[in-house]
Amino acid sequence: MSTAEAEFRSMTHGVCELLWIKSVLKDLGIEYTKPMNRYCDDKAAIQIAQNPVQHVLTKHVEVDRHFIKEKLDQKIIQFLFVKSENQLADILTKAVSRKAFHDIIDKLGIHM
Repeated sequence: MSTAEAEFRSMTHGVCELLWIKSVLKDLGIEYTKPMNRYCDDKAAIQIAQNPVQHVLTKHVEVDRHFIKEKLDQKIIQFLFVKSENQLADILTKAVSRKAFHDIIDKLGIHM
């Protein structure tokens, strides 16, 4: 599995979680009509999501790709690129340098 393919699968799970949050908000009487933002630091994965043309990279994610494309077309979600150094989730998912760790901690408002 390529890194773009793995990132795309992760995006799919994130979209499912966003849809669940949207349904919880609806149950609470809060109607959210704007597209929900899903940030990603992998341009290839964003292109796979937005381009309906089949790519070599998408051979394992066809069902996910159609699901994501449907949500994009319905303007339920939108994917926004974020530079890796601004991706706050990296502190939870990968090894980062000491400087990056402290920069992310500061951005999160955590004081050690």
